[in-house]
This record gives sequence, C-alpha cells and structure tokens, in this order.
Amino acid sequence: MSEETKEEVVSETEAESVNLAAEATAAEQPSPHKGFLGKIDNFFGITKSGSRYRTEIVAGVTTFMAMVYILMVNAGMFSTVIGGNDPYGAAYIATAIGAIAGTLLMAFLAKMPLAQASGMGVNAFICFTLCSEAVGLTYANCMVFTLLDGVIFLILTATGLRQRIFNAIPAGVRHAIPVGIGLFIAFIGMQNAGIVVDSDTLVTFVSFNVLAEGWSWGKVIAPLVALLGVVAIAIMTKKNVKGAILWGILGSAALYYIFAGLGCAWKDAGCLSLFESIGKEFSFNPFNAFAAWGKDSVGQVFVNGFNFDNYLAGNGHNAGTLVVLLITTALSLCMIDMFDTIGTLYGACAKGNLLDENGVPVRMNRMMLSDAIATCTGAVAGTSTVTTFVEASAGVAAGGKTGFTALVTAACFFLAMFLSPIAKLIPSAATATALIWVGVLMMTSVKKIDWEDAGEAIVAFLTFITMVLGYSISHGIGMGILAYIIVKLCTGKVKEISVATWVIGALFLATFILT
Repeated sequence: MSEETKEEVVSETEAESVNLAAEATAAEQPSPHKGFLGKIDNFFGITKSGSRYRTEIVAGVTTFMAMVYILMVNAGMFSTVIGGNDPYGAAYIATAIGAIAGTLLMAFLAKMPLAQASGMGVNAFICFTLCSEAVGLTYANCMVFTLLDGVIFLILTATGLRQRIFNAIPAGVRHAIPVGIGLFIAFIGMQNAGIVVDSDTLVTFVSFNVLAEGWSWGKVIAPLVALLGVVAIAIMTKKNVKGAILWGILGSAALYYIFAGLGCAWKDAGCLSLFESIGKEFSFNPFNAFAAWGKDSVGQVFVNGFNFDNYLAGNGHNAGTLVVLLITTALSLCMIDMFDTIGTLYGACAKGNLLDENGVPVRMNRMMLSDAIATCTGAVAGTSTVTTFVEASAGVAAGGKTGFTALVTAACFFLAMFLSPIAKLIPSAATATALIWVGVLMMTSVKKIDWEDAGEAIVAFLTFITMVLGYSISHGIGMGILAYIIVKLCTGKVKEISVATWVIGALFLATFILT
C-alpha cells in the first residue's frame, strides 16, 4: 500500500456515497431467484455483483479454511492467562464468538466478503507482555484495554481522526511494526515448540545430539514436528493449496502423535505419560468449554477488569504509573489494530477488485466500524482485538464478492464452536507451525523500509529489534517513535515532527521513565 493511497483514505466518505449510488442503480437488475432466496439475493446483491450462490458459498468455506487456525492458536495462547479448570475451552469459545460477531458485522453492516477474528500480534502482546510478571496485569485487566481500544477506534472512525493519528506515526515505524510483530510471534512459536531454549546466552537452538547426556526421543519430538510442519506449510502455499495453514497444523498434530506412539514402543517415559494424561483428561462433551467460558471468560472485563491490585502490588508500581500504562498501552493496541486493519482491507479488497476509482476499498467506513464494534464485542466475550484477517483474501480470490460470503464463514465458525474437544488435542508443537508461518508472512513489510536512508533505517531497526529482543511490542513502537524524534532534531528537520508525534513520543518517554 503506497503512501499516496493511504492519504486517499480521507476522501473515503465521498467515495462511499458514489459507490452506494452506483449500487442503487445496479439494484434494478432482477434476481433469478424467487421467495426467500430472492430476498437474500437482493439484500446482499449477489446477482447484481455478478456472483452466484454457489460461488459465494465456496468462497465463504475457503475463507474459513484459511483462518480457522486462529481458534486453536488463540486458545493456546490465552489458556496460559485465563485460569480456571478449562482455560483452553474458555479461550476457544471466546475466540469463536469474537470471530462470529465480527464476521456477521462484515456480512450485514459492511456487506463485504471479508471475515474477522482475534488478530495475531495483539494476542501475543496481551498474553506474553501485558500479562507477564514484569508488567503484572491480569487477563481481566487486559480485556479492559481491549474494550478501550475498541471504543477509541470507534470514535476515531466516526470522527475521521484516525487518519491524523495514522499520519503522525513515522513511515519507518509503520513499516517496521508488522515486521516486529511477525518476528515476535515466530519467536513465541519457536519457544512453544522447544526449537529455541534457555541457555547461558539467554536462548539457543535445541540440541538434536543423540549422543548427549540425558537425550530422549520425547524431548525432540515437538521441535522436530514444528520445523517439519512449517516447511510443509510453505510447500503447500507454494503449490496454492487452500487452507495450507490448517492442513499444516492438522498434519503436524498427526505426526506428533505418530512420533509419540513410536516413543511408547521404545518405552520413552515422556511419550507414555503423554497418552496417560490424555486418557485421564479428555472429554468429548463440547459444552464443558461453554461452561468454562461462562465462568472464567465472558464478562470478566466488568467483573474483575477494573481491579488492578495485582499490578499495584508490583515493585515501583503506583497510581501514576498505572495511568501512564493505561494511556500508552491503549495507544499501542489502537495503533496495531489500525495499521493491521487498514493494510488488510486494502490488500484483500485489491485482490477482489473491490476498490473504487480512487483506489479506496468500497464501504471503507462500514468495514472500519465493523472492526471497532467487533473488538468491543470480543472484549466482553473474553478475547483480544478482533480485526479483519488477511486470509479472507483467499475467499475473495475464490470469487466472493458480497456479504453472503462472510455469512457462510460465520456459520462455519458457529459449527466449529462445538469441536473444542478435538481442537484441544492439537499439541502446541502443531500450533507453533502457524505462529512461525505468520512470522514469515509478516516479514514482507521489510521491503517497504528505505534502507538507503540511515534515519529511517535506524528507526525501523530499533522498532522491530526491540519488539523481539525486548519481548514487548509497545516498547518497540515507543523506541521507534523516540528514535525518529531524535533523528529529526539532530538533522535540523524539527518542523517535520507533527504535534501528534510529539505527544505520542512524550507518552512513550514517560512509559520508559516511570514504568
């Protein structure tokens, strides 16, 4: 997405009016269907868009297959912070409800063939940064931040202020954020699978040395499966296999149990205990997850979200640092959501020729509103920021042109809610393949950085390297913005720093100094 195209977002309201007028003219085309099917056709504009039911259904299922992995990956992440007897089940249902709500908004409000779910990046930010011991926030506290993010995004969208915020972020930081988040997510995936482990150098690559003391087959299964799985995803993607990430996860899970079975044949203690624990804990009852969700997840934003005792008990934490944390974290969440959503909407809509004459996605405001409302709904349900998924472009490429595609995807997510017992059998080694592959995909933004410009290069580099090695997405954004301000000050270009950039930089500086 070029800088010129981004600037054109400000004219989206006028463009949307033109599009709606054109739709009204096209609506005169009669539907070939009668009765209920005819009403649905007319409501979504299936016939007038040049599509048909079969195409929209195939596109909706294709989108679901491409992004259903989020149910397992997000549940795996949040299962570490929710608590209760079945945190995985609670997180799985919360994720599914967030996806259903967001995708239905795309279907009925925006009437676009796109789908939403808990975004990769923000979920990692919440689970591994905000809920870490270093910060001390609880899961419920983070749902407050998510709700605040949704409300802010809703206000910015309704007032048109989001473009000013967007422009206040230096280009180097904007381009580096996806790169940093991708590396951060991939690093987490490699940790979860045991590919990288603790060492005297902080982290090191896992040893496959069969001659090492204490070596066992059970210790190398997870990293081996994850590495093979991510390579398999790459190969399937190269061959244009639909749902490559899902098949990669499922194939890795099957391989994991096959390897574990071999370990049992060799009397490996770790492999034997794995199957013993599954036999004791596994239940085919899908409603156990709903019960866990109702008890430990839904509504926690209001029940326990405003109780910050755990944070205030931390060393050096007080009301002042809490206020600064609230502002900067909400700002970080909103920026990540904003950049992710805008970039995804342009990319997905461009693939399906769903741009107006100015290169702006049709019904842009409605899609942004859908994103904001879905994020608020997801926070109440108990999941992280809900955003438009770039994987939805798979459905667009399959021919989806209307909101009916999104409706089909939402229906698939509804059915998937009752498969949590099966999803729970997916090992972290298998879901790690998705995390690593998402990191690969997000690295594409690195080519947008002007590496010939030393000023932009250092800003971008500090942004993503701090995210990964500092284990904090918000700190990476803060470092990038502060570096940008310093570079401009020292090169005599202070006038290029906007007031909004100064304010954002001051907030992050306060974060580094006071928290």
